[in-house]
Amino acid sequence: MADISDISDTRKEADDAIHPFWFIPSHGDGRKLGSAEGARSTEFSYLAQIAQAADRLGYEGVLIPTGRNCEDSWVLASAFATLTRRLKFLVALRPGVSSPLAVARQAATLDRVSEGRLILNVVAGGDSNDLAGDGVFLDHDRRYALTDEYLTVWQRLMTGEKVDFDGKYIKAEGAQLLFPPVQDGGPRLFIGGSSDAAIDVTGKHIDTWLTWGEPPAQVAEKIAQVRKKAAEHGRKIRIGIRMHVLVRPTEEEAWRDAEKLIEDLDDNVVAAIQKRLAASESVAQQRMVSLHGGRRDKLVVSPNLWAGVGLVRGGAGTALVGSPENVAARIREYRALGVEYFVLSGYPHLEEAYRFAEHVFPLLNIAGVAKPAVTVKPGRAGEAGEHFRAGGYAHSGPS
Repeated sequence: MADISDISDTRKEADDAIHPFWFIPSHGDGRKLGSAEGARSTEFSYLAQIAQAADRLGYEGVLIPTGRNCEDSWVLASAFATLTRRLKFLVALRPGVSSPLAVARQAATLDRVSEGRLILNVVAGGDSNDLAGDGVFLDHDRRYALTDEYLTVWQRLMTGEKVDFDGKYIKAEGAQLLFPPVQDGGPRLFIGGSSDAAIDVTGKHIDTWLTWGEPPAQVAEKIAQVRKKAAEHGRKIRIGIRMHVLVRPTEEEAWRDAEKLIEDLDDNVVAAIQKRLAASESVAQQRMVSLHGGRRDKLVVSPNLWAGVGLVRGGAGTALVGSPENVAARIREYRALGVEYFVLSGYPHLEEAYRFAEHVFPLLNIAGVAKPAVTVKPGRAGEAGEHFRAGGYAHSGPS
């Protein structure tokens, strides 16, 4: 193995660059979990604020979630595309809910409208009640068998083929995209999943595999499995992670605010939710639950990695908590394992997007970070600028 000192500074910078994404809370937002205190609705004006903030701050993109408790991710992405300059949109693609033939046209259109800023998050699993609400009644492994057929047809369409296909779940006769996407071969595909079936589909079809925020050793083990499966298909996979963040100027303040986030949770409610989550078909969800077992005294599962969100929230249930320096150090640990994409969120999402970007971005190598949309001359930023130094004042009412 070559000594790292033999590698140029430019190469080292490229190798440790991260791609930060933020989250659009289209199911609602707030200051506390399980509490109406400080709750915020899914008004479009608020969600647009978050998207525009992410665009301005230098996040590469935003994840727009899906499910019966969310606003529609495709409609939101279409609206955000007209309000942002460079932001990418990680939009849910749910095999089994809609035909790949119709959704391929939809995706190609959105890719053109956004000028190539669309990425697709393949959501094959999830909560069975949520899936039933969308009309999907297949068990875990059959959903991934459907996803395999779906993506086979999808990728042929995206490369311009005229497709005839007769599968167990998907059928097509003369399907074709007459208006192609901007991106060659179509938008990139992301997926999350820790089961053997999910990893099989990943190795065959997916560009970037997402894990939830488990301790680094567990993440490293899963990355090795995913890369091995991709190699069997002659492919390489990029890696991402989905987790929350809670960054404050000091460790003490960060952990104090983490406790505030869950201080109103009722133990009986937590127990009921944990019982339901533990029964999930999702292997990734079972792994999240096993980190803490619903116990409040077992929530720190690794240095600066806190599982408190997972007490009442399915899906990503861990957060990086701490000072900017310590959170950045943990991110560099994951980056050293091969994680490039960090899909992050925090409560409330607007404020935490600013905190993370302002305090942690300067400590990391952010890939392709853009300057803010508005550049302010030195000495004119904020209220402490040249105007105030010159003895001026701001009018707040009639003079």
